[in-house]
Amino acid sequence: MTLIQLEYIVAVDTYRNFVAAAEKCFVTQPTLSMQIQKLEESIGVKIFDRSRQPVVPTEIGDKIIAQARTILIESKKVLEIVQNENGELDGELRIGVIPTIAPYLLPTVLTSFMDKYPKIQLQIWEYTTERIIHELKVGLLDCGILSTPLHDAGIVEKPLFYENFVAYISEQSPLFGKKMLSADDIGDDKLWLLNEGHCMRGQVLNICHHKHNYDSSGRFEYNTGSVETLKKMVDINAGITILPELSIVDYNEDQLNRIRYFKAPEPVREISLVTTQNFVKKHAIDALSNEIMDAIPDKFKTKKKKEVLSFQ
Repeated sequence: MTLIQLEYIVAVDTYRNFVAAAEKCFVTQPTLSMQIQKLEESIGVKIFDRSRQPVVPTEIGDKIIAQARTILIESKKVLEIVQNENGELDGELRIGVIPTIAPYLLPTVLTSFMDKYPKIQLQIWEYTTERIIHELKVGLLDCGILSTPLHDAGIVEKPLFYENFVAYISEQSPLFGKKMLSADDIGDDKLWLLNEGHCMRGQVLNICHHKHNYDSSGRFEYNTGSVETLKKMVDINAGITILPELSIVDYNEDQLNRIRYFKAPEPVREISLVTTQNFVKKHAIDALSNEIMDAIPDKFKTKKKKEVLSFQ
């Protein structure tokens, strides 16, 4: 049994296809298949059911693959020990970030991080929460930046900051004259939402007690994955939307005039850096966490008098 063979079975489990797994492992498909077959012969069991498409692990194969993932993670920690002893951070750091936080947090953080740690190669993907969790568990990501709590025993959450939700209101809205809003106010106007699959949609619906409006004519419901599109829909079609506070940092005076904060307890989302239980690249991930905390204003670092919203 070799580490290479374990890497191959993990790859097949991840991609559920021998050809795709071979490409990701930079070997030919016959080479990968032969090594997996040798492993199966040496331990006397079939790890994969090749009769099904996509290929799936056998019952005992699931257990073997889970152990293989643990072994591979532990083997990588040997290199971490050497790197830490040398006082250098290098290698790849693969990060998944939800789209409603990435454009407002990462530009400043990543510039500072790359200046301090030039030997680290960053790979960043904007994914939904569900996909980030999946790719963490199969080893395609090292960490994620997303909204918590997740209530997932396989994920470790390190809360970083608490971001207020604010309302962005059309000048034609009956709410425009209010200085501050309550949750009950939102149900009286047209509400523009992110589409299904975005955790912020659930949080906004929790603010509004699950009240939800179509456009005023009742003819359509607009679905988008972009916070910026929500703002433009209010500008053009009136109504109201709910935005994360970091997204309004660069707003001009006219745009800020349309922002309304909520009365206490203010609705917020908890933003955390998440990993699996048994993760590698601890020092690089800690360094990323520190850069984020340095970039965030102090008012975001407490949840006093605030209500952390679930997205379930």
